[in-house]
Amino acid sequence: MDKITGSFVAIVTPFNKDGSVDFGAFRDLLKFQRDNGTAAILIMGSTGETSMLSAEEKKQVIVETAKMKTPDMPLFFGCTGNNTETTIENVQFAKANGADGAILAAPAYICAPEADIETFFLDVADATDLPLGIYNNPPRVKSDLHWDNLLRIFKHPNYVIHKESTTRVGQVAQVLAARPDVSVMCCDSPNLGLVVPTMSLGGHGTANMTGNLAPAELATISTPWKGDLGAEAFKDAYLGLLPLLHYTYSAINPVAVKSLMKAVGLPVGDLRKPLTGLQGDALAKGIRIIQELELDRKYGFKIAPLSAVAA
Repeated sequence: MDKITGSFVAIVTPFNKDGSVDFGAFRDLLKFQRDNGTAAILIMGSTGETSMLSAEEKKQVIVETAKMKTPDMPLFFGCTGNNTETTIENVQFAKANGADGAILAAPAYICAPEADIETFFLDVADATDLPLGIYNNPPRVKSDLHWDNLLRIFKHPNYVIHKESTTRVGQVAQVLAARPDVSVMCCDSPNLGLVVPTMSLGGHGTANMTGNLAPAELATISTPWKGDLGAEAFKDAYLGLLPLLHYTYSAINPVAVKSLMKAVGLPVGDLRKPLTGLQGDALAKGIRIIQELELDRKYGFKIAPLSAVAA
């Protein structure tokens, strides 16, 4: 696989009114991303409410969405299970059913030591030839790999992507300085503050969720820098989009982004319970940001009255 650069969007999982996965909407959302410069897609990340999908739903999502892939926008799937064996089974199922790759995080809740998580990533990689990525996501799963652990893991030829969400901003520099043969990307949360150092030090893009609403803008922000013009385009896009970046991280992922997507007419359905969508002033703030940035005009969003959105 060629090295992935640019915007790697963690897409939401759309639901029908009866709560089932809406595959027609999935097709529309993937086209929206493809038409606006997204380089790759992660399906069933935390943005995709993966922890609230059943095992059978996860298999169905892989089978059906893999049929929608195109050569210009690879589809990766979140395949982390609650232990090593289940994760291997998930990755092998994804490989057998057309996935372009899989993204792995440390298994949630167990808070395993770093050495055990390093072994977990290597054991999974040894069991497949599917391209893999690591999502170091301590805010969500507690475990936080040090760059020494990561760089040892990246010597494995199956790893092609590193998504970083550590609160230790300097970790990005340490990884990039070692020049591993992976695409180094970071979370787009402005609170973590990883985007600017990642891109300025030679990062390959961002693995983001705000691209669900502003795919072309995230494609600009996620473009590797080439000279002063690249830095200037990045600065303008990043500073301009800061209000939306802060908004999409104003509630636990994906509450804010999915609520706002529904409010602007994208076919996403509701959040799966026990999560509920934003309403009232919280939702109105997001709509104002969309309008002030003129994203509604750019993308043809159809903003419903707040009374209808909250119904």
